[in-house]
Amino acid sequence: MRNARLPSALVGPDTDHRQPIDILIVDDRPANLDSLHAVLAPLGHSLVRATSGEEALRYLLDHDPAVILLDVQMPAMNGFETATMIRQRERSERTPIIFLTAVDVSSDDVFKGYATGAVDYLLKPFEPQVVRAKVKVFVELSQQRHALRVLNKQLEAERKAIEDLLFAEQERAQVTLNSIGDAVVSTDATGRVGYLNSAAERLTGWSSGDAIDRPLPEVLNIVDATTRIAADDASAITMRQEKIGTLRTTCVLIRRDGAELLIEDSAAPIHDREGRVTGAVIVFRDVTEARAVSGRLTHFSRHDILTDLPNRTLLEDRIGQAFAMASRRGTRLALLFVDLDRFKHVNDSLGHAIGDALLKSVAARLLTCLRATDTVSRWGGDEFVVLLTQLDDADTAAVSAAKIITAVSAPYALADHVLDISASIGIGIWPDDATGVDELISAADAAMYKAKTHGGNHYQFFTSELNDQAIARRSLEDSLRRALERQELTLYYQPKNNLETSRVIGIEALVRWQHSTRGLLAPDQFVTIAEKCGLIIPIGRWIMREACRQARAWQEAGLTPMPIAVNVSASEFRSKGFVDGVAIVLRETGLAAQYLELEVTESVLMEDTQSTTAVLYALKDMGVQIAIDDFGTGYSSLSYLSRFPIDTLKIDRSFVDGITTAGHDATIINAVIGLGRSLNQHVVAEGVETEQQLALLRRQQCVEGQGYYFSHPVEARQFTDLLRQESDGPQGLPVRA
Repeated sequence: MRNARLPSALVGPDTDHRQPIDILIVDDRPANLDSLHAVLAPLGHSLVRATSGEEALRYLLDHDPAVILLDVQMPAMNGFETATMIRQRERSERTPIIFLTAVDVSSDDVFKGYATGAVDYLLKPFEPQVVRAKVKVFVELSQQRHALRVLNKQLEAERKAIEDLLFAEQERAQVTLNSIGDAVVSTDATGRVGYLNSAAERLTGWSSGDAIDRPLPEVLNIVDATTRIAADDASAITMRQEKIGTLRTTCVLIRRDGAELLIEDSAAPIHDREGRVTGAVIVFRDVTEARAVSGRLTHFSRHDILTDLPNRTLLEDRIGQAFAMASRRGTRLALLFVDLDRFKHVNDSLGHAIGDALLKSVAARLLTCLRATDTVSRWGGDEFVVLLTQLDDADTAAVSAAKIITAVSAPYALADHVLDISASIGIGIWPDDATGVDELISAADAAMYKAKTHGGNHYQFFTSELNDQAIARRSLEDSLRRALERQELTLYYQPKNNLETSRVIGIEALVRWQHSTRGLLAPDQFVTIAEKCGLIIPIGRWIMREACRQARAWQEAGLTPMPIAVNVSASEFRSKGFVDGVAIVLRETGLAAQYLELEVTESVLMEDTQSTTAVLYALKDMGVQIAIDDFGTGYSSLSYLSRFPIDTLKIDRSFVDGITTAGHDATIINAVIGLGRSLNQHVVAEGVETEQQLALLRRQQCVEGQGYYFSHPVEARQFTDLLRQESDGPQGLPVRA
């Protein structure tokens, strides 16, 4: 057997003694070898297997197969490299090579394959009939060549058959090249254009007829995008170096009509049978849109999508650069943490569309306040951070902060609304207040929080005292986030009393936080933090549910039903689904709506009167009572007040405090009592603490009051005892009419 000289791994099970015809199959996957063997076995020829390019080359040292089926994708030595080595062997320079590939053939692969002498491609999975037909053709050609060497008279017929086959392959290549998306241009050895496919005609603006025989740089007019200097001739370079080359990524193709395209390209030399370079093939594609998309993605990764200002990532990078520059020059820099006052109310009441428009307007105003060397960034939500560089002293930062406050506080006309907001600004100075980026941001944030506690519309420099406060505040915020799940929140209850009889007529629920280390905390020690970090809504929902549950429990215990009041923050009142949430709580706890009183401040009601009216009437339709808390300290319009379905006005404790010393406070209380009477509303005096205050309020015919004179806020158990004592009294427990 002729195959007996080969290692067993290379020998197929079938051999043919009758004809000296071998078919070499090279593929690293045994399954593919088995498949091709099954397909080609009916041809009756010797099928030789090789599992790598190296094994195939060893076989070719002593054998001349009729055709080689060569897998493109193989480890160690791929099909192109194997084919190149085969062509370097004189006896195999004409052996037909059919490439096997499992992927679509790219233009680069087409020319790479043909440059190494391939005659065809077969795509996996194979069509058996096509494989047999093609292999049979090449086997037969091999037989003919063998016969022609013996019978010289058949030489012309064999040559003609080969020419026909090559013509067919050229036609196939022509169709393939015109079907691919990449542009393909070929040149001769002198660098003149010999071929353009359809994509090349479209991208260059040159027709094939006009471009043929012109120098390549005339058809492919390529320049550097930045310098506008003409790029080197790709065909000349690749022919000179005899290897595949590429252009720089900044190259621009100038079309025949003057339009410009960003392109990527590669070029490969073409060799003849003797290995001489006879031309080059250039493959290129338009990457203008791809580069634009990539540029936009890069931009958005470092800029805020809404305002297009630098985001945190870009800001921190610029702060780092500013540190380095300031260190070299011996200058300072400042970081301004800007928080918008009252923005959440605008966003909640008017919707996110108006809120987004307002943020964009604020961003535009901030930019007008800065120098070209400064940076303004959107930190998140309604917070911005401003980086001021090259400062000689801190006064410059103060001037910029004041300028920003003035710019931000001017009215905004947006979608038929005139909006007024302000800004609280914290200022951190480097290197005075911090040495690192995070430390400087924390310093500015702490100073901003201090400015916020002063009522907003104000700026504050960082101090060491603020640093201690900031650390404590962050610790408290972290603990507050876990307070609900740890059941650390609890409700205390304070009675509302009839001032004539001192009997209990209502209840107010007040939240307390039983902190694990700091003990019992009053609302003023954590509610502001809850609002700042977005916890006020879940906390408010818990308070309402727990208060309603407790009120219902007292009723079921046989105690006289009476309203229980719950304070509602602005964020809760403006939150989506607030009214539905109240209805759900009442339904789940079983408390009748008439026994729930919601207390809101004047400023909340007057912020967006249209939305407020809708919410209030929805609550009234449900049966819930409405009270205005701290009445007299905010701003309100009597016309709106008369149109709102209000049940109770609660006189702020500051007026009650001054009733015994300031005559005008007594006058204000008297006016509020008269207003409530005329509007058929209850009036409750808050902060009643002394016998003298009680006497004066009775004299002014104020019917209801609340304060330490009657009771401090107490836990539910103690309040239960209070209610039982009231119920057991001689007059029973009166209820508000």
